[in-house]
Amino acid sequence: MKERGTSLGSRRLLAGYLLAVALPALATLALSPLRGSLNLSSDVLVFLLATVVAALVGGLGPALVSAAAGAMLLNYFFTEPLHTLSVSDPNNAVALVVFVLVALLVSSAVDLAARRTNEVAGLAEIDRTRTALLAAVGHDLRTPLAAAKAAVSTLRSVDLDLVAADRRELLATTDESLDSLTGLIENLLDMSRLQAGAMAVRLRTVSLEEVVGRALDGLGPSSALVAVDLGADSDVEADPGLLERVLVNLLANALRFSPPDRVPALTVERTAHEVVVRVVDHGPGIPADQWEQVFLPFQRLGDTDNTTGVGLGLALSRGLTEALGGSLRPEETPSGGLTMVLRLRAGVPGETRPQPGLRERAAGDAS
Repeated sequence: MKERGTSLGSRRLLAGYLLAVALPALATLALSPLRGSLNLSSDVLVFLLATVVAALVGGLGPALVSAAAGAMLLNYFFTEPLHTLSVSDPNNAVALVVFVLVALLVSSAVDLAARRTNEVAGLAEIDRTRTALLAAVGHDLRTPLAAAKAAVSTLRSVDLDLVAADRRELLATTDESLDSLTGLIENLLDMSRLQAGAMAVRLRTVSLEEVVGRALDGLGPSSALVAVDLGADSDVEADPGLLERVLVNLLANALRFSPPDRVPALTVERTAHEVVVRVVDHGPGIPADQWEQVFLPFQRLGDTDNTTGVGLGLALSRGLTEALGGSLRPEETPSGGLTMVLRLRAGVPGETRPQPGLRERAAGDAS
Protein backbone atom coordinates (compact mmCIF):
# COMPACT_ATOMS: atom_id res chain seq x y z
CA MET A 1 0.00 0.00 0.00
CA LYS A 2 1.21 3.51 -0.80
CA GLU A 3 0.63 6.67 1.13
CA ARG A 4 -1.28 9.44 -0.64
CA GLY A 5 1.16 11.95 -2.12
CA THR A 6 4.16 9.65 -2.08
CA SER A 7 5.46 7.08 -4.51
CA LEU A 8 6.95 4.92 -1.75
CA GLY A 9 5.33 2.07 0.12
CA SER A 10 4.10 2.54 3.69
CA ARG A 11 6.75 0.20 5.15
CA ARG A 12 9.52 2.09 3.41
CA LEU A 13 8.03 5.38 4.57
CA LEU A 14 7.95 4.14 8.16
CA ALA A 15 11.57 3.00 7.89
CA GLY A 16 12.47 6.45 6.58
CA TYR A 17 10.91 8.19 9.58
CA LEU A 18 12.66 5.82 11.98
CA LEU A 19 15.99 6.60 10.33
CA ALA A 20 15.17 10.33 10.38
CA VAL A 21 14.99 10.14 14.16
CA ALA A 22 17.69 7.54 14.80
CA LEU A 23 20.48 8.71 12.51
CA PRO A 24 20.80 12.29 13.86
CA ALA A 25 20.78 10.88 17.40
CA LEU A 26 23.48 8.34 16.52
CA ALA A 27 25.52 11.06 14.79
CA THR A 28 25.34 13.17 17.93
CA LEU A 29 26.53 10.27 20.10
CA ALA A 30 29.37 9.49 17.70
CA LEU A 31 30.57 13.07 17.20
CA SER A 32 30.28 14.39 20.76
CA PRO A 33 33.52 12.72 22.00
CA LEU A 34 35.30 14.18 18.94
CA ARG A 35 34.17 17.74 19.50
CA GLY A 36 37.71 18.93 20.19
CA SER A 37 39.25 17.38 17.08
CA LEU A 38 36.56 18.01 14.44
CA ASN A 39 35.25 21.37 13.31
CA LEU A 40 31.65 22.29 12.59
CA SER A 41 32.04 21.69 8.85
CA SER A 42 32.82 18.02 9.45
CA ASP A 43 29.88 17.72 11.82
CA VAL A 44 27.58 19.31 9.24
CA LEU A 45 28.67 16.81 6.57
CA VAL A 46 27.91 13.85 8.84
CA PHE A 47 24.42 15.17 9.61
CA LEU A 48 23.89 15.92 5.93
CA LEU A 49 24.73 12.30 5.14
CA ALA A 50 22.11 11.18 7.68
CA THR A 51 19.51 13.36 5.95
CA VAL A 52 20.38 11.98 2.51
CA VAL A 53 20.03 8.40 3.81
CA ALA A 54 16.62 9.22 5.27
CA ALA A 55 15.61 10.77 1.94
CA LEU A 56 16.78 7.72 -0.04
CA VAL A 57 14.77 5.36 2.16
CA GLY A 58 11.63 7.35 2.98
CA GLY A 59 11.46 10.33 0.65
CA LEU A 60 10.85 13.98 1.38
CA GLY A 61 8.91 13.71 4.65
CA PRO A 62 11.57 11.77 6.60
CA ALA A 63 14.27 13.98 5.07
CA LEU A 64 12.57 17.11 6.43
CA VAL A 65 12.37 15.52 9.89
CA SER A 66 16.05 14.54 9.71
CA ALA A 67 17.08 18.02 8.55
CA ALA A 68 15.13 19.69 11.34
CA ALA A 69 16.51 17.32 13.97
CA GLY A 70 20.03 17.70 12.60
CA ALA A 71 19.88 21.48 12.66
CA MET A 72 18.72 21.52 16.29
CA LEU A 73 21.30 18.96 17.43
CA LEU A 74 24.13 20.76 15.62
CA ASN A 75 23.07 24.02 17.23
CA TYR A 76 22.67 22.55 20.71
CA PHE A 77 25.70 20.26 20.92
CA PHE A 78 28.27 21.57 18.42
CA THR A 79 28.05 25.39 18.20
CA GLU A 80 29.10 27.91 20.81
CA PRO A 81 27.62 28.52 23.29
CA LEU A 82 27.04 24.80 23.84
CA HIS A 83 23.77 23.40 25.17
CA THR A 84 21.77 26.40 24.05
CA LEU A 85 19.86 27.17 20.87
CA SER A 86 21.63 30.50 20.38
CA VAL A 87 24.62 31.01 18.04
CA SER A 88 27.36 33.48 18.92
CA ASP A 89 29.57 33.08 15.82
CA PRO A 90 28.05 34.34 12.52
CA ASN A 91 30.08 31.73 10.64
CA ASN A 92 28.38 28.97 12.59
CA ALA A 93 24.98 30.53 11.89
CA VAL A 94 25.76 30.58 8.17
CA ALA A 95 26.91 26.94 8.33
CA LEU A 96 23.64 25.88 9.98
CA VAL A 97 21.52 27.77 7.44
CA VAL A 98 23.49 26.30 4.54
CA PHE A 99 23.12 22.82 6.08
CA VAL A 100 19.32 23.15 6.19
CA LEU A 101 19.11 24.54 2.63
CA VAL A 102 21.41 21.87 1.17
CA ALA A 103 19.56 19.14 3.08
CA LEU A 104 16.22 20.37 1.69
CA LEU A 105 17.53 20.63 -1.88
CA VAL A 106 19.18 17.21 -1.81
CA SER A 107 16.11 15.64 -0.21
CA SER A 108 13.81 17.19 -2.82
CA ALA A 109 16.04 15.92 -5.63
CA VAL A 110 16.16 12.42 -4.17
CA ASP A 111 12.40 12.33 -3.65
CA LEU A 112 11.73 13.60 -7.19
CA ALA A 113 14.06 10.95 -8.60
CA ALA A 114 12.24 8.24 -6.63
CA ARG A 115 8.86 9.45 -7.91
CA ARG A 116 10.03 9.53 -11.53
CA THR A 117 11.62 6.10 -11.21
CA ASN A 118 8.33 4.77 -9.83
CA GLU A 119 6.37 6.39 -12.67
CA VAL A 120 8.74 4.99 -15.28
CA ALA A 121 8.50 1.54 -13.71
CA GLY A 122 4.72 1.79 -13.76
CA LEU A 123 4.71 2.79 -17.43
CA ALA A 124 7.14 0.00 -18.23
CA GLU A 125 4.87 -2.50 -16.48
CA ILE A 126 1.88 -1.25 -18.48
CA ASP A 127 3.95 -1.52 -21.66
CA ARG A 128 4.95 -5.08 -20.80
CA THR A 129 1.31 -5.97 -20.12
CA ARG A 130 0.16 -4.51 -23.42
CA THR A 131 2.97 -6.26 -25.29
CA ALA A 132 2.05 -9.54 -23.65
CA LEU A 133 -1.59 -8.97 -24.52
CA LEU A 134 -0.80 -8.37 -28.17
CA ALA A 135 1.55 -11.35 -28.33
CA ALA A 136 -0.99 -13.62 -26.69
CA VAL A 137 -3.94 -12.61 -28.87
CA GLY A 138 -2.19 -12.85 -32.24
CA HIS A 139 -4.02 -16.05 -33.14
CA ASP A 140 -7.31 -14.89 -31.64
CA LEU A 141 -7.25 -11.69 -33.68
CA ARG A 142 -6.26 -13.32 -36.93
CA THR A 143 -8.83 -16.13 -36.82
CA PRO A 144 -12.05 -14.03 -36.89
CA LEU A 145 -10.44 -11.50 -39.24
CA ALA A 146 -9.48 -14.24 -41.68
CA ALA A 147 -12.93 -15.85 -41.50
CA ALA A 148 -14.72 -12.52 -42.03
CA LYS A 149 -12.44 -11.54 -44.93
CA ALA A 150 -12.86 -14.92 -46.62
CA ALA A 151 -16.65 -14.69 -46.33
CA VAL A 152 -16.78 -11.12 -47.64
CA SER A 153 -14.38 -11.93 -50.50
CA THR A 154 -16.60 -14.83 -51.50
CA LEU A 155 -19.70 -12.63 -51.41
CA ARG A 156 -17.98 -10.03 -53.61
CA SER A 157 -16.70 -12.54 -56.12
CA VAL A 158 -18.26 -12.08 -59.56
CA ASP A 159 -17.11 -15.54 -60.67
CA LEU A 160 -19.30 -17.43 -58.20
CA ASP A 161 -23.02 -17.97 -58.62
CA LEU A 162 -24.20 -18.09 -54.99
CA VAL A 163 -27.70 -19.15 -54.04
CA ALA A 164 -29.59 -17.36 -51.28
CA ALA A 165 -28.77 -20.03 -48.69
CA ASP A 166 -25.04 -19.69 -49.40
CA ARG A 167 -25.22 -15.92 -49.03
CA ARG A 168 -27.06 -16.21 -45.72
CA GLU A 169 -24.44 -18.64 -44.42
CA LEU A 170 -21.57 -16.38 -45.47
CA LEU A 171 -23.24 -13.34 -43.91
CA ALA A 172 -23.79 -15.31 -40.68
CA THR A 173 -20.10 -16.31 -40.68
CA THR A 174 -19.09 -12.68 -41.13
CA ASP A 175 -21.42 -11.55 -38.37
CA GLU A 176 -20.17 -14.19 -35.91
CA SER A 177 -16.53 -13.45 -36.73
CA LEU A 178 -16.98 -9.70 -36.21
CA ASP A 179 -18.86 -10.30 -32.93
CA SER A 180 -15.99 -12.48 -31.74
CA LEU A 181 -13.47 -9.83 -32.76
CA THR A 182 -15.48 -7.09 -31.04
CA GLY A 183 -15.67 -9.07 -27.80
CA LEU A 184 -11.95 -9.75 -27.82
CA ILE A 185 -11.08 -6.11 -28.44
CA GLU A 186 -13.44 -4.97 -25.67
CA ASN A 187 -11.77 -7.38 -23.24
CA LEU A 188 -8.33 -6.16 -24.26
CA LEU A 189 -9.27 -2.50 -23.85
CA ASP A 190 -10.90 -3.11 -20.48
CA MET A 191 -7.94 -5.13 -19.22
CA SER A 192 -5.59 -2.36 -20.36
CA ARG A 193 -7.68 0.26 -18.54
CA LEU A 194 -7.76 -1.84 -15.39
CA GLN A 195 -3.99 -2.29 -15.51
CA ALA A 196 -3.56 1.48 -15.94
CA GLY A 197 -6.07 2.32 -13.18
CA ALA A 198 -8.15 4.30 -15.68
CA MET A 199 -11.39 2.34 -15.74
CA ALA A 200 -14.32 4.76 -15.38
CA VAL A 201 -16.71 3.41 -12.74
CA ARG A 202 -19.90 4.99 -11.46
CA LEU A 203 -21.62 3.10 -8.66
CA ARG A 204 -25.34 3.36 -8.06
CA THR A 205 -28.14 1.19 -6.83
CA VAL A 206 -29.30 -1.06 -9.67
CA SER A 207 -31.80 -3.90 -10.01
CA LEU A 208 -29.91 -7.17 -10.17
CA GLU A 209 -32.86 -8.73 -11.98
CA GLU A 210 -32.51 -6.22 -14.83
CA VAL A 211 -28.74 -6.67 -15.11
CA VAL A 212 -29.06 -10.46 -15.12
CA GLY A 213 -31.72 -10.18 -17.82
CA ARG A 214 -29.43 -8.10 -20.04
CA ALA A 215 -26.54 -10.51 -19.42
CA LEU A 216 -28.71 -13.46 -20.50
CA ASP A 217 -29.77 -11.54 -23.61
CA GLY A 218 -26.10 -11.00 -24.39
CA LEU A 219 -25.53 -14.76 -24.40
CA GLY A 220 -28.02 -15.23 -27.22
CA PRO A 221 -29.88 -18.54 -27.65
CA SER A 222 -27.57 -20.36 -25.22
CA SER A 223 -29.10 -18.36 -22.34
CA ALA A 224 -32.04 -20.79 -22.44
CA LEU A 225 -29.64 -23.41 -21.04
CA VAL A 226 -29.07 -21.47 -17.79
CA ALA A 227 -31.23 -22.15 -14.72
CA VAL A 228 -31.88 -18.84 -12.97
CA ASP A 229 -33.13 -18.40 -9.40
CA LEU A 230 -33.08 -14.74 -8.35
CA GLY A 231 -35.09 -15.30 -5.18
CA ALA A 232 -36.47 -12.07 -3.74
CA ASP A 233 -35.85 -8.82 -5.60
CA SER A 234 -32.28 -7.75 -4.89
CA ASP A 235 -30.76 -4.35 -5.51
CA VAL A 236 -26.96 -4.05 -5.58
CA GLU A 237 -24.47 -1.21 -5.59
CA ALA A 238 -22.74 -1.46 -8.96
CA ASP A 239 -22.03 0.05 -12.33
CA PRO A 240 -24.69 -1.75 -14.42
CA GLY A 241 -22.61 -1.95 -17.60
CA LEU A 242 -19.56 -3.40 -15.85
CA LEU A 243 -21.64 -5.82 -13.78
CA GLU A 244 -23.30 -7.05 -16.97
CA ARG A 245 -19.84 -7.74 -18.45
CA VAL A 246 -18.88 -9.74 -15.37
CA LEU A 247 -22.06 -11.85 -15.48
CA VAL A 248 -21.76 -12.49 -19.23
CA ASN A 249 -18.19 -13.73 -18.77
CA LEU A 250 -19.10 -15.96 -15.81
CA LEU A 251 -22.17 -17.43 -17.50
CA ALA A 252 -20.35 -18.01 -20.79
CA ASN A 253 -17.60 -19.79 -18.88
CA ALA A 254 -20.14 -21.97 -17.04
CA LEU A 255 -21.87 -22.85 -20.33
CA ARG A 256 -18.55 -23.79 -21.90
CA PHE A 257 -17.71 -26.36 -19.22
CA SER A 258 -21.09 -27.77 -18.18
CA PRO A 259 -22.11 -31.05 -19.89
CA PRO A 260 -25.29 -30.97 -22.02
CA ASP A 261 -27.31 -32.97 -19.51
CA ARG A 262 -26.44 -30.72 -16.52
CA VAL A 263 -27.18 -27.08 -17.18
CA PRO A 264 -25.35 -24.29 -15.30
CA ALA A 265 -27.23 -22.22 -12.77
CA LEU A 266 -27.29 -18.67 -11.41
CA THR A 267 -28.58 -18.19 -7.87
CA VAL A 268 -28.87 -15.10 -5.68
CA GLU A 269 -28.78 -14.79 -1.90
CA ARG A 270 -29.17 -11.54 0.01
CA THR A 271 -27.99 -10.70 3.51
CA ALA A 272 -28.35 -7.46 5.43
CA HIS A 273 -25.42 -5.74 3.74
CA GLU A 274 -24.45 -8.03 0.88
CA VAL A 275 -25.79 -9.76 -2.21
CA VAL A 276 -24.15 -13.06 -3.15
CA VAL A 277 -24.45 -14.29 -6.74
CA ARG A 278 -23.36 -17.86 -7.49
CA VAL A 279 -22.71 -19.03 -11.05
CA VAL A 280 -22.62 -22.83 -10.88
CA ASP A 281 -21.24 -25.22 -13.48
CA HIS A 282 -21.10 -29.02 -13.37
CA GLY A 283 -18.00 -29.46 -15.48
CA PRO A 284 -14.72 -31.20 -14.60
CA GLY A 285 -13.85 -28.57 -12.00
CA ILE A 286 -10.40 -27.31 -11.03
CA PRO A 287 -8.21 -28.44 -8.09
CA ALA A 288 -8.36 -26.01 -5.19
CA ASP A 289 -4.63 -25.30 -5.39
CA GLN A 290 -5.14 -23.95 -8.93
CA TRP A 291 -8.15 -21.71 -8.22
CA GLU A 292 -6.15 -18.49 -8.18
CA GLN A 293 -4.44 -19.35 -11.46
CA VAL A 294 -7.71 -19.08 -13.39
CA PHE A 295 -7.75 -15.34 -12.64
CA LEU A 296 -4.37 -14.74 -14.29
CA PRO A 297 -4.46 -13.37 -17.85
CA PHE A 298 -3.71 -15.87 -20.62
CA GLN A 299 -4.54 -18.87 -18.40
CA ARG A 300 -6.62 -21.61 -20.00
CA LEU A 301 -6.22 -24.52 -17.60
CA GLY A 302 -6.31 -27.81 -19.41
CA ASP A 303 -6.05 -26.25 -22.88
CA THR A 304 -3.20 -27.03 -25.23
CA ASP A 305 -4.01 -24.62 -28.05
CA ASN A 306 -5.51 -21.21 -28.75
CA THR A 307 -8.92 -22.36 -29.97
CA THR A 308 -10.72 -21.43 -26.77
CA GLY A 309 -9.71 -17.79 -26.55
CA VAL A 310 -6.96 -15.82 -24.95
CA GLY A 311 -7.99 -16.50 -21.35
CA LEU A 312 -8.94 -12.97 -20.29
CA GLY A 313 -12.53 -13.60 -19.21
CA LEU A 314 -12.02 -14.50 -15.56
CA ALA A 315 -9.06 -12.14 -15.10
CA LEU A 316 -11.19 -9.29 -16.42
CA SER A 317 -14.19 -10.39 -14.36
CA ARG A 318 -12.24 -10.26 -11.12
CA GLY A 319 -10.70 -6.90 -12.02
CA LEU A 320 -14.12 -5.40 -12.83
CA THR A 321 -15.63 -6.91 -9.67
CA GLU A 322 -12.94 -5.37 -7.49
CA ALA A 323 -13.46 -2.05 -9.27
CA LEU A 324 -17.11 -2.34 -8.17
CA GLY A 325 -16.00 -2.85 -4.56
CA GLY A 326 -16.92 -6.53 -4.56
CA SER A 327 -15.08 -9.84 -4.65
CA LEU A 328 -15.01 -12.88 -6.92
CA ARG A 329 -13.88 -16.22 -5.53
CA PRO A 330 -14.27 -19.82 -6.71
CA GLU A 331 -15.61 -22.67 -4.64
CA GLU A 332 -16.28 -26.33 -5.36
CA THR A 333 -19.71 -27.29 -6.65
CA PRO A 334 -21.00 -29.95 -4.21
CA SER A 335 -22.08 -32.32 -7.00
CA GLY A 336 -18.93 -31.72 -9.04
CA GLY A 337 -17.76 -28.70 -10.97
CA LEU A 338 -16.84 -25.13 -10.09
CA THR A 339 -18.92 -22.31 -8.64
CA MET A 340 -17.95 -18.66 -9.02
CA VAL A 341 -19.10 -16.63 -6.00
CA LEU A 342 -19.67 -12.94 -6.72
CA ARG A 343 -20.18 -10.76 -3.64
CA LEU A 344 -21.47 -7.19 -3.98
CA ARG A 345 -22.68 -4.54 -1.55
CA ALA A 346 -26.43 -4.38 -1.16
CA GLY A 347 -27.89 -1.34 -2.86
CA VAL A 348 -28.98 1.84 -1.09
CA PRO A 349 -31.92 3.48 -2.91
CA GLY A 350 -31.03 6.83 -4.49
CA GLU A 351 -27.28 6.54 -3.99
CA THR A 352 -24.94 7.41 -6.88
CA ARG A 353 -21.23 7.97 -6.47
CA PRO A 354 -17.91 7.37 -8.26
CA GLN A 355 -15.75 4.49 -7.13
CA PRO A 356 -12.95 5.84 -4.86
CA GLY A 357 -9.40 5.41 -6.07
CA LEU A 358 -10.18 5.21 -9.79
CA ARG A 359 -9.70 7.99 -12.29
CA GLU A 360 -12.94 8.73 -14.14
CA ARG A 361 -12.66 9.63 -17.79
CA ALA A 362 -14.97 11.54 -20.00
CA ALA A 363 -17.32 9.40 -22.03
CA GLY A 364 -15.28 9.97 -25.19
CA ASP A 365 -12.08 8.83 -23.52
CA ALA A 366 -13.65 5.75 -22.02
CA SER A 367 -15.19 4.58 -25.27
